[in-house]
Amino acid sequence: MAQQEEIGSQEHRTTTVEQGRFCLARCTCGWRGPARRARSSARTDAQTHTTEGTA
Repeated sequence: MAQQEEIGSQEHRTTTVEQGRFCLARCTCGWRGPARRARSSARTDAQTHTTEGTA
């Protein structure tokens, strides 16, 4: 069961953050997406990160 807990702790949880005129996606793993003017683009970056697990 300890292995399942480790796997669960590696789950990617993303949020979007606004910085001035830009919005970017961030993840609990430390990943940070590029600054975007459109919130929808930042959300897409976050979704792509969680589904593909890119670092």
